[in-house]
Amino acid sequence: MSKVTIGLIQASHDIHGDEPVEAHKKAAIEKHIRLVREAASKGAQIISLQEIFYGPYFCAEQTTKWYDAAEEMPNGPTTKLFRELARELGVVLILPIYEREGIANYYNTSAVIDADGTYLGKYRKHHIPHVVAGDGGCGFWEKYYFKPGNSGYPVFDTAYAKVGVYICYDRHFPEGARALGLNGAEIVFNPSATVAGTSEYLWKLEQPAHAVANGYYVAAINRVGYEAPWNMGEFYGQSYLVDPRGSIAAIGSRDRDEVVIGVMDKELIREVRNSWQFYRDRRPETYDGIINL
Repeated sequence: MSKVTIGLIQASHDIHGDEPVEAHKKAAIEKHIRLVREAASKGAQIISLQEIFYGPYFCAEQTTKWYDAAEEMPNGPTTKLFRELARELGVVLILPIYEREGIANYYNTSAVIDADGTYLGKYRKHHIPHVVAGDGGCGFWEKYYFKPGNSGYPVFDTAYAKVGVYICYDRHFPEGARALGLNGAEIVFNPSATVAGTSEYLWKLEQPAHAVANGYYVAAINRVGYEAPWNMGEFYGQSYLVDPRGSIAAIGSRDRDEVVIGVMDKELIREVRNSWQFYRDRRPETYDGIINL
């Protein structure tokens, strides 16, 4: 099929951060199941949730409480639940969760689940930020919670398209975006949690640039609202699908729970790549310097 309908889910998280981890997960999972069903009812064939969808963006603080939110993958309860949902609805799911491997190795990870419920594999976030945001000592304190990804830049051959995943802060690094293109991605999903005043001016700049430079679609997903008690900034939504010409095909609101629906066209990918031969004209033999520390 040439055209594939994409569903992007952006949502607020309304449970106060002082509540127990399980209360956060229960409320968020129930909300996102409803939104996945809504996306499927609107024709979405590939659906992506936002970064660590089943809770607040807890990396605003540094406390061991949130280690309890991590689950094994693919054998954890959330992955199993959404595999069943994918199979029921016949949709591909991009499922970003907090992964625990072994006793205490933690990663910021996204599972890719095929339309028949098959677990195809995972992507682990490579680039881990540790930067201040807002007032009161809050920030993107992710090095406290996550090891850097070690799973490479896989592309998953799903029922509807060849899918790559990049997660939030990864989007500031063009190297992995190119690797996903070289590995065959037709669309790259970037589940995110980012706030106004930090990198909003880059939100609609970097990812269209990745789409153009690599000749694929990019789906950018961001949560919405303010999250207490940290209130480190506004998660400004505006989830969008951008085509390989850099044109935004669909975009969400700034401040509402929403299912954003857009259509990717594989024939446009072919057309753009035939016009701009970036893969033919690249010069990898001259790029050694960028891999040196």
